[in-house]
Amino acid sequence: MEDRQVAVYLAAMAAGGLLGWLAPAAGPGLEHAVNPVLGALLFVTFLQVPAADLVRSLRDGRFLAAALVVNFAVVPLVVAAMFAFLPADQAVRLGVLLVLLCPCVDYVIVFSGLAGGSSRRLLAATPLLLVAQMLLLPVFLSVFMGPGLAGVGAFGPFLEAFLFLIAVPLALAWALQAWAARRPAGARTAAAATTAMVPLMAATLFTVVAGQIPKVGGSLADVAAVIPFYAAFLAVMAFAGRAVARLFRLDTGAGRAIVFTGATRNSLVVLPLALALPDAFAVTAAVVVTQTLVEVLGMTAYIRLVPRLLPETAPTAH
Repeated sequence: MEDRQVAVYLAAMAAGGLLGWLAPAAGPGLEHAVNPVLGALLFVTFLQVPAADLVRSLRDGRFLAAALVVNFAVVPLVVAAMFAFLPADQAVRLGVLLVLLCPCVDYVIVFSGLAGGSSRRLLAATPLLLVAQMLLLPVFLSVFMGPGLAGVGAFGPFLEAFLFLIAVPLALAWALQAWAARRPAGARTAAAATTAMVPLMAATLFTVVAGQIPKVGGSLADVAAVIPFYAAFLAVMAFAGRAVARLFRLDTGAGRAIVFTGATRNSLVVLPLALALPDAFAVTAAVVVTQTLVEVLGMTAYIRLVPRLLPETAPTAH
């Protein structure tokens, strides 16, 4: 399965899309399954990052600075450049802002690792990225759309996501690492768990797509209007991320991780924010969900393209 991961992921998305289209009533149940499946995926991801490596990477100030710059300086500039060209509907614009201004803190670690990016550095950066987006989202929304919408940056969904998608899986992974270091049974359990990476990623993609396709169906015109912007964002951020990595003179693994953190957005966490908006903003959730679908396709391309964009021989360490 590891040799055919991209094909497996595309098949999982296609199957999820087919299920969501043929059986839309299953959507709400599958939506509730997203967080448990994603939590299991991140547990396996964290299991492969030793706790000692994570502690050391917290002292990597240059990487953390690059992650902050690409996400909270470069990304807002890219969004500002495309903002005037977005559809005039305020609900559509809000959806685009919500999802593009918040960096991903969950499956970006998996995708980056598949492309040879530094998973432990990204993992170390996740608390900082979460707190920064919680604080800055209301500010960005005020700048782009006026102060009346700043209150959408509620803390609840961010805190819940951090607890159940980051803190709990990380604690369980470290507990299993400690057991594996002391007992053969623990080592066997850890080894078995790590083999579940590809199936869990496929299950996550299947669940997300199947659960969200029914929501997209009723807003096809609005959805179609934002797809080119999401695709353009991915294309621009590949090169912008590489530029930031070179500016901070990062090694290849760290540089690839910066490209991924700049391009991958926090759609699974901001979706509850969109769903909690008044009825006048009903289309906002569909706009957020659409970004997930475009991004997952984009990430399958990134897995192949980013190693070429930042090859092992690239002069990013000089």
